[in-house]
Amino acid sequence: MSRDPPDPPADHPSLSAVDLKARLDRGESVRILDIRDRDEFEQWRVSGPTVTATQRPFNKFLQAKVTDSVDDLAEDIPGEGPITVVCARGESSAFVAGLLVDNGYEAHNLADGMEGWARLYEGHVVECDGATLVQYQRPSSGCLAYLVVSDGEAAVVDPLRAFADRYVADAADHDASLRYAVDTHVHADHVSGVRRLADEYGVESVLPARAVDRGVAFEPTELPHDGALSVGATTLDAVPLPGHTTDMTGLRVGDVLLAGDSLFLDSVARPDLEAGDDGAPELARDLYETLTDRLAALPSTMLVAPGHYAETTAPASDRTYTATLGTLRERLAAFRLDETAFVDRICGDIPPRPANFERIIAINLGTESADDDTAFELELGPNNCAAAPMDIP
Repeated sequence: MSRDPPDPPADHPSLSAVDLKARLDRGESVRILDIRDRDEFEQWRVSGPTVTATQRPFNKFLQAKVTDSVDDLAEDIPGEGPITVVCARGESSAFVAGLLVDNGYEAHNLADGMEGWARLYEGHVVECDGATLVQYQRPSSGCLAYLVVSDGEAAVVDPLRAFADRYVADAADHDASLRYAVDTHVHADHVSGVRRLADEYGVESVLPARAVDRGVAFEPTELPHDGALSVGATTLDAVPLPGHTTDMTGLRVGDVLLAGDSLFLDSVARPDLEAGDDGAPELARDLYETLTDRLAALPSTMLVAPGHYAETTAPASDRTYTATLGTLRERLAAFRLDETAFVDRICGDIPPRPANFERIIAINLGTESADDDTAFELELGPNNCAAAPMDIP
C-alpha cells in the first residue's frame, strides 16, 4: 500500500506549470530532477531544447536523508540553475525539494507535478481573414485544437475532452455561442471532446463521413468530403487529406488550412495507426497523393495550422505553430521524394505508437467508455502521431 510522502524538511519555493512554460518560452536553461520511476520518465517527461532532465527515484532521496548522503545525489544532477523537482502530482517532489534546500541547494517543486503540466492549455490567436481563430496548445503532448469565431457563432476543431468547458467559456468570451464540435478524424492519441460537448452543452458533433464509416457508435452529423459548415459569416470547407487515416479531413477557413494530422511543421503524418503495419503502405501512398496532388491545388500562401507540434518545433513570431504551405514545401524532403522512396521512408522508420492508442480509438468511436480520470490517464504522454522528421537532410 502506498503512503503519503513525509513532510518536506525545509520550506521551498514552488513553480507552477505556467511559470515553467514561461521559462521555456524565454529560452532559459531548465534543470529538471524527475523522481518518478524510470519507465514513467522514459515514456513522458518535461522536455525541450533548453531542458536538462535527470531521473533519480524518490526512494534514493529517502535513503539519502537517513544516511546523510544528499550531497552525493545532488552533485550528480547535470545542468545549470536551480533544480526543478518533478513527480506525478507534486507531493513527493515537495519533500525532495525541501530536502535539497535544507542541504544548501537552490531548488523548487513543480506544483501539481506532471498532472499539472498536462492540464496546462494555452490559447494564441492565428491571423485569419474573415474570422477569429484561436490555436490551443497543450505543451505536455503537443496537441493543437482550434476555435473559429464569426458573427456570434463558434466551432471548435479537434477538441480535447479534458478541456471541454474551456471551449464553451472562450466562445462566450468572444460573444459567441459554440455551435459545432468537429473532429478531423478518429484520434488515436487523445480522448476527443466532441461527445462531451454534445452531451453536456448541446453542441452539434461533426465527424467526416469516412470516420462514421469506421464504426462510430453514436450519431454525429456527417461531413461529406466536399461538404462545408457555416459558422456565422464564415465557412469551414472540408478538404480530404487521407494518409494518416482513411478519414483524415482538413478544414479550410479563409486563408488558413486546419490540417489535422496530415502535414506538420517538421514532418508528415504516420500511416499505421488505423490499419497497423500491414495497412501502412497503402495509407502511405494515400498520404503521398495528399501531399503531391490534393495540396497542390492550394496556394503557397495558404497558412497551415497543424494538429500537433513536436518539442523541437519552433513557433512563429506570433507564438503560434503555423507556416505557409510554400515554406513547408521547401522545408520538408517529403515533397521532393518520388512515391516509392516516400513510402519506403515513411514505413521504414515509424516511431513507437501512442500509449493506449487502441483503447483511445475505441473510446473516440464510442465502442468503449471511460470516466474522466481514466480518460485523462490514458492520454498522458507524447502524441507520436507524426512520422520520423522529414526536414531537409
